[in-house]
Amino acid sequence: MVVARYSHGQLVILDRLREMVRLAGGLDEQGRLNKEVSTRAVECMQRFGQRLRDMHARSVRVVGTNTLRRAHRKQGFLSRAREALGHPIEIISGIEEARLIYLGVANTIANEPGRRLVVDIGGGSTELIIGESFAPVKLESLHMGCVGLSMNYFARGKVSAKRFARARLAARLELEPVQAAFRALGWQQVVGSSGTIRIILELIRHFEPAATSISAAGLDRLIREVIRVGQVSDLALPEITPERAPVFPGGLAILAELFDTLGIEQMRIADGALREGLLYDTIGRFRQEDARTRTVRAMEKRYHVDAAQATRVEETALGFLQQVASAWGLEDPLAELALSFAARLHEIGLDVSHSQYQKHGAYLLRHADMPGFAQEEQMLLACLVGAHRRKIPLALAEELIPPWNQRAPLLILPLRLAVLAHRGRSTAPLSPVKLTPRGKSLTLEFPRRWLKDHPLTVADLLQEVEYWKTAGFRLRVFNARR
Repeated sequence: MVVARYSHGQLVILDRLREMVRLAGGLDEQGRLNKEVSTRAVECMQRFGQRLRDMHARSVRVVGTNTLRRAHRKQGFLSRAREALGHPIEIISGIEEARLIYLGVANTIANEPGRRLVVDIGGGSTELIIGESFAPVKLESLHMGCVGLSMNYFARGKVSAKRFARARLAARLELEPVQAAFRALGWQQVVGSSGTIRIILELIRHFEPAATSISAAGLDRLIREVIRVGQVSDLALPEITPERAPVFPGGLAILAELFDTLGIEQMRIADGALREGLLYDTIGRFRQEDARTRTVRAMEKRYHVDAAQATRVEETALGFLQQVASAWGLEDPLAELALSFAARLHEIGLDVSHSQYQKHGAYLLRHADMPGFAQEEQMLLACLVGAHRRKIPLALAEELIPPWNQRAPLLILPLRLAVLAHRGRSTAPLSPVKLTPRGKSLTLEFPRRWLKDHPLTVADLLQEVEYWKTAGFRLRVFNARR
C-alpha cells in the first residue's frame, strides 16, 4: 500500500506498507483460493484498512491482478476484502496492469529520449512494455510469475542445475509468442520494476559492490552461486527474508530467461511500479486526463460511432439520471460515468452487424483491452450496452459484483429511454420529460399534446412498458395536463 499527497503539482509519498501474502500460492488447479491464504490476505487488508481509516484518505483505489483474474467463485473473498478495507477491489486485466506499471515507472525515472523496455515480475504474471516518454507503445502480460514457477520447479527451496533449466524452459515457452514482436520494435534502455528484480540487484552487489544495474554477467554469477549452494535458505543473505525465500528462485529463472531471449545486456531499476502507476492515474482523473475517457474516444473512432447521435443520447440519459439518482441510490460517481460511456458506445455493435447489434456491442466491451478500465467496469458497460434495446437481459446484471448487480437495471432504464427518444436521429432539441421514480416504478410525463403529435414514439413507449412489465418493473407514460 502506498499513501501519497498531491500538492502543488507534485506527488509526495507519505507512507508505504508491504506484506507478502502470496495469493497466487493459494490458487488450486480448479481456480479456487484455499482458506489459509484467503484468510491471510483478508487479515492483511484489515490492517491496511485500519491505516486508511486513521488517515482519512480522500481517494482510494485497490486493484487485484493475475490471481484474482484467474480465480473462480471469488465473490465471497471480494466481499470480505471490501469489508476489511472499506473499499471495493478493482480486478484489472493484464494489459491494464502493464499500462499502470509503465505509468509508475515513467513517472519515477529520468525522461530520456528513445524507447525503453520495462519489465515487471509479479507473483502470478510478468509484464513487458515498450514505451517512449510517458506513452506505452506495446504492452504484454504473460502467465508466469515468481510464485507459480517457484512452486512448480523449486519445491521446498531446492535449486539445482536441472531444476533451473526446466524453470527457464517454462519461461521461454511463455516468451516465445512475443519475442519477435518486441525485438523488432527495439529499445535504447531497459528498466526493471518490482521487488523481485530489486532484490536481485541487491544480491549482485554482494559480488559487485559498485553495481548500479543488473548486467548479464552479474546475473549469471548470481545464478551459479544459487545453484552451487543448492538451497535458498542456505544462502544466508539478509535480502532473502523468510517471506521472500520461497518465491525467489522462480523470479530469478524468469529474469534469466528474459535476458537471454530478448538479448538484454543491462537493466536499470525504477522505484515506481504498479502502485505508483495507480497514484498517477488517479491524479490524471482529477485533472481531466482520465485514461478511460481516452479509451472511449478511441473506440468511437475505431467502430465508426455516429458521434452526434452518441452526444444526443448521452445528454438525455444523464438528464434522466439526475431526476432519478437520489430516489434510486445512483449518486455514486461511477453511475454517471458508466451511463455516459455506455451512451457514447451503445452503437459500436453496428460495425459488426445491424442484427442484434446490442449483443455485438456487449461482447466487444466485455472482451476488448480497454486501458483505464477495471474488469468490473467493463462488465458494467457491457451490461448497459447489451440491454439498451429489445428485451431486457437482466441476467447480465446478475454477473456483476454488488452493489452493481442491483444498480445496473436501474441504470439501464435512463439509457433505454434516451435511445428511444432519439431513435429518429433528429437534430431538434428534445422536449422536456419529467421522470418521477417510486420504488420499482417510473412515471414519464410528456408536454401537453406531445404524445399525440409523435405516434411512432408512443408505439415504442408502449412496447417499452411491456418489456419492463416482464422484468417486474412498472413504467407509466402520460401527457401533462397543462
